[in-house]
Amino acid sequence: MGTIEQLLPRLPAGTTWTPASEGESGDAVFRRSDGAAFAKVSLGTGAAQLDEERRRTEWLAPYNVGSARVLDWRATPGGACLVTAAVPGVPASDLPAADLLRAWPSMARRLRTLHEIPAGECPFARPLSAIFDRAADVVARGAVNPEFLDPDQQDVPPPLLLARLQADLPHRLAQEAQDRVVCHGDACLPNFLVDPQTLQCTGLIDVGRLGTADRYVDLSLLLGNARESWRDAADARTAHALLFAQLGIDAPDDGRLDFYLRLDPLTWG
Repeated sequence: MGTIEQLLPRLPAGTTWTPASEGESGDAVFRRSDGAAFAKVSLGTGAAQLDEERRRTEWLAPYNVGSARVLDWRATPGGACLVTAAVPGVPASDLPAADLLRAWPSMARRLRTLHEIPAGECPFARPLSAIFDRAADVVARGAVNPEFLDPDQQDVPPPLLLARLQADLPHRLAQEAQDRVVCHGDACLPNFLVDPQTLQCTGLIDVGRLGTADRYVDLSLLLGNARESWRDAADARTAHALLFAQLGIDAPDDGRLDFYLRLDPLTWG
């Protein structure tokens, strides 16, 4: 098996790779010291998943959503490395509540731009049936991370959580068939970048789960992930109203939001 150092590309004199973070997938992420690029390295079986992210990043780049461009791709029998151009801005998760609320309409518009890409042009699909199968596999392996669950669900056995979702599945499948768009698939705050001066959203990153799906996959995760960022219930209500106003949705389906928000934590593991 290769090593991370062997997979990272060489850089021009005076620049280095510095550790940035580790994603939910376990990939090692590095930032170029001049801030111009990021490298994500996956060893072993994770390389195939990183290749899926590469393909989606390349496909999305020509569209006007402010996503990253692929600069380099290296794959060996032992792993892979994806290098992308940095998207300017800071993660929305780094903003204090007042600034996040000011940035929120532009984040919603950025998501709307993604959702307005003709679904027929997207070669990637992430149907609810596949998402649910993924959740069933994670539950069967006992791999659900309780920290991803809402506090009121952390003491509920994951098989019971899955069974509750399964009872609602036929209805949600029917809704999906009528309303499928190009979704980010992991529309949480860290994946929205914001100019800290203007508080305008500059782009979307980490598109490894991108594919056609029910738009509420993205809407539920964005609202759910932001809940702990707000100062109070009034902020949360304002964010909810602003999001749907920017998306042109007059009658939000809260049941649909809740379904996808409960399903997502079961898919990581």
